[in-house]
Amino acid sequence: MKVLIVLTSHDELGDTGKKTGFWLEELAAPYYRFQEAGYEITLASPKGGQPPLDPASNVPDFQTDDTRRFEDDAEAMAALAETRRLDTVHEADYDTVFYPGGHGPLWDLAEDPASIRLIETTIRAGKPVGLVCHAPGVLRHATNEDGTPLVQAKLVTGFTNTEEAGVDLVDVVPFLVQDELTRLGGRYSKGEDWSSYVVEDGLLITGQNPQSSAETAQALIAKLAA
Repeated sequence: MKVLIVLTSHDELGDTGKKTGFWLEELAAPYYRFQEAGYEITLASPKGGQPPLDPASNVPDFQTDDTRRFEDDAEAMAALAETRRLDTVHEADYDTVFYPGGHGPLWDLAEDPASIRLIETTIRAGKPVGLVCHAPGVLRHATNEDGTPLVQAKLVTGFTNTEEAGVDLVDVVPFLVQDELTRLGGRYSKGEDWSSYVVEDGLLITGQNPQSSAETAQALIAKLAA
């Protein structure tokens, strides 16, 4: 099996002067679940090369066994430094696509034509897509073949409004994931804040927060094995 992991290239947290990017646990935990399942892993991002790491995701409180393992893994770090440019990858080359979050995707991947096209063509080819935390927000412009929102009437989850309030970024982000998925007609649900919660609807698998990263990847692996 071949999995494409799509990371953000955006590093500015609105106009706060602070940095953002991808959330390390949301890459590291799925990366090792896919590796342990024997998957061939390719990393991509809109600009290619080294994607920005959200510095908040690497403070001691948010480090995990998976994040420490990733940063000590020369092969993984080399792959991260040389992500493929997103507009050069093709759905036909992969069995599934996975999107880690972090706040960065709300600015670039949510609006990126190559990302939108990748999601649409992957789903239409009958292949599953997994997204965790803020990454379900990148579905905002993806549509079905009839032009309706891809998430319309679908069971979905993603970073909650209360979790966003908990990190004091409600007024900084371009949109709230929970509100946007609901606005698009998604059947949004959530678990307790900061606890693992994953929902699956057909080919779409979404996780609520960083704590959901491993479970979201495992659900994707199970879907491909079915």
